Amino acid sequence: MNQSSQDQSGVGTADPDQDSPNDIVYRKIEEIVTRIQDETEGVPVRTVKSFLTKIPSVVTGADIVQWLMKNLAIEDPAEAIHIGSLIAAQGYLFPISDHVLSLKDDGTFYRFQAPYFWPSNCWEPENTDYAIYLCKRTMQNKTRLELADYEAENLARLQRAFTRKWEFVFMQAEAQVKIDTKKDRIERKILDSQERAFWDVHRPVPGCVNVTEMDIRKCRRMKNPQRVKKSVYGLIEEGQSQSPVHRPSQLARKGTKEDVEKEIVFLNSQLDRHCIKVSKVAESLMTYTEQYQEYDPFVVSPEPSNPWTSDDLSFWDLEVSKEPSQQRVRKWGFSLEEALKDPAGRDQFLKFLESEFSSENLQFWLAVQDLKRQPLENVAERAQEIWTEFLAEGATSSINLDSHSYERTSANLKDPGRYSYEDAQDHIYKLMKSDSYTRYLRSNAYQNLLMARKKVCLFLCVSLFAWGRLQLDTSPQHLT
Repeated sequence: MNQSSQDQSGVGTADPDQDSPNDIVYRKIEEIVTRIQDETEGVPVRTVKSFLTKIPSVVTGADIVQWLMKNLAIEDPAEAIHIGSLIAAQGYLFPISDHVLSLKDDGTFYRFQAPYFWPSNCWEPENTDYAIYLCKRTMQNKTRLELADYEAENLARLQRAFTRKWEFVFMQAEAQVKIDTKKDRIERKILDSQERAFWDVHRPVPGCVNVTEMDIRKCRRMKNPQRVKKSVYGLIEEGQSQSPVHRPSQLARKGTKEDVEKEIVFLNSQLDRHCIKVSKVAESLMTYTEQYQEYDPFVVSPEPSNPWTSDDLSFWDLEVSKEPSQQRVRKWGFSLEEALKDPAGRDQFLKFLESEFSSENLQFWLAVQDLKRQPLENVAERAQEIWTEFLAEGATSSINLDSHSYERTSANLKDPGRYSYEDAQDHIYKLMKSDSYTRYLRSNAYQNLLMARKKVCLFLCVSLFAWGRLQLDTSPQHLT
């Protein structure tokens, strides 16, 4: 078993890093993955029939968790999920529906990574490889492999960086596409997903960085900085694109004056690089801070003030009236999440949906939120009640779900849990956010409520001003 995993990983016995911590971890993980894929004792890999298509070579997350508990003598399912997530974080298995490399104990479909892309092959892909991959994606089936927003931004950035050799990148992408078109359609679909999962590890989605307790790739670079970088597509990297500290070990020699000057030039060029990602993050952070500044009690004193620390009792009057302040109403317009977090905002949004005869969407979302807080013994019964009320044939408050979410939800209800409706709830939330919520902000209901709060504040100011003038006019000194 160990010999076969070494052959697949491409690491020979002469490798000086053979006994390094990263290789030890890789061998252990690959032994587990090889056992999971065993035809007799492993997890059965099957083809699942979808509504209009077939999903080839997949397993479910629940099957992997059960196999880990059975074959690794694990008693706690949380520990099995943790181990599976660590394996997924290194790219040995991946979900086919999203880019988050973690393991879930449900009906989520997973696929095993090809040994060619295993991290034991010491992959440290260059930006040139990533540019070829993105360029190749633009040439393929656009409906199935359309670039995401962050990928389109990366492609534009790489095209500006590789202006002089973009023709070379484009030619390599064309050659790869011609090779892929000669393969079987199902095989090509599997290879596309495996290649995408490889880049999810090395170029993760913003906000979905997959980390483990130890960044093994970083440890490898620190231990052997002279390692030759390998190209995913078999390209020979140009000398100009390599750092002086990443030269092949055969050329390593004592540094000369010329080598030091080249390294200085390289480091100066790195300092002059424009960090787009950092600027975007800073801009987003500044926008968020400015938006929520008046809601931060450390920066701005809350209005009305805390009656426990001051003599102002207007807070209690506001609570008795059950009328939201202008500050609260204005915060509902920040996002749908803010509107649903506030009980008053949630009630106002529900009234608006009732006026549009679409309140079942929010009622379903609230029912699923309540399901997540139910005691374990009540979960199965409550999950079935939600299905009967919102999703069953002839339901009293039927909601509109896409076929994918409906099939995933119906499959999850075979073994109901607190998160059986996760896909359906996410679909309904996006539907409300993109459709109903935008209309609510433009509706007369929200605008009138916002203006009514402003009028109340203006009336109070005018009343206080008039009362002050009256006191001044009726004072004895003024009369004399």
